[in-house]
Amino acid sequence: MYTYKIYNNIAEDGLAVLESNQLSNNEADPDALLLRSQVLTKEDFNDSLKCIGRAGAGTNNIPTKDATDKGIVVFNTPGANANAVKELVICGLLLSSRGIVQGNAYATTLNDLDDKELNKAVESQKKSFKGSELKGKTLGIVGLGAIGSLVAQAAEVLGMKIIGFDPHISIDAAWRLPKDVEKADSLDYVLANSDYITLHVPLVETTKNLISKNSLKTIKNGAKIINLSRGGIVNSDDVIEALEEGKVSSFVTDFPTPNLINRANQKGDVILLPHLGASTKEAEINCAVMASTQVVDFLKNGVIVNSVNFPSIKLGRSTKNRLVIINKNEPGMIGKIADALAKENINIADMTNKSRDDIAINLIDIDQDPSDDLIKKLSTIDHVLSVRNCT
Repeated sequence: MYTYKIYNNIAEDGLAVLESNQLSNNEADPDALLLRSQVLTKEDFNDSLKCIGRAGAGTNNIPTKDATDKGIVVFNTPGANANAVKELVICGLLLSSRGIVQGNAYATTLNDLDDKELNKAVESQKKSFKGSELKGKTLGIVGLGAIGSLVAQAAEVLGMKIIGFDPHISIDAAWRLPKDVEKADSLDYVLANSDYITLHVPLVETTKNLISKNSLKTIKNGAKIINLSRGGIVNSDDVIEALEEGKVSSFVTDFPTPNLINRANQKGDVILLPHLGASTKEAEINCAVMASTQVVDFLKNGVIVNSVNFPSIKLGRSTKNRLVIINKNEPGMIGKIADALAKENINIADMTNKSRDDIAINLIDIDQDPSDDLIKKLSTIDHVLSVRNCT
């Protein structure tokens, strides 16, 4: 029986997936970790740990390289919270356009006025919060994955023109895009031609400070930026400077920083949210169920879907016993494993092997029950990181 440990509040629907598959809670020595925002270190990786399920898209709170070095699979849940984030992007477009936040702040100061005075004050000042409509404006979407493609669909319904940029767009994501989306070949083109820019890329080395002084040189004067992706994608100091110069007219972000809070308190051109992008009941359930399902399928069958550090792999079960062997991606590994099985007169009924960068995984269905001695011999092959039998 496999075991798990939970960090953060994982939706009960996700825990039900684990329990219905006979997984039990084990705080001391789990086979799997499930978490949302908990920051892990390699010291959290016990010897029996096989996988980590992140109920969300980003995995910058997990030391992925350390996990890979130990043969630990890290899963995320791309798309599970996409609708929640899409809806908040639409909200961000409106918040940045219509003086809603500023108007609300003004209206709450009028509590001491009688009806006549209140009506006069409202009518005399509403022009101060006059905004602009979204229809006919151009929205630049940076990152066209599960969230970006949904934003494109919603923006099209609102009558917006759309420019999309994603050098790594998948075939599935491309099919989801409205046919009238203009495909940009550079970030600079998006920034120079968009009234609004919304960011939907992961925080990796190549996207740190993606929006910074250098890229902001090309931005269309008066553009509005929405960042519900990751804080480190935008250099907040440089955006504040662009706001001060009038190159950017509004910045909506899910990631407050001290300098942004200071700017928001002084001016009305920064709107801060406390990381609300995926904070809906529905998104939390979707993420928890998806993460739990992926963890269960890997523990019971070796199947990998939506891993950030391992290749996707799947093999229909042909026998009761399945060996899951994880090794460094070195030449000759399949031959060494097959030789070890042959020496023990173990017949391979079916198998598959996949690799990604420096790591590889083998799913091998065998006709006989593997002995503890065989598992030990396979484990001692050079570059093998882990061996287990799924029954």
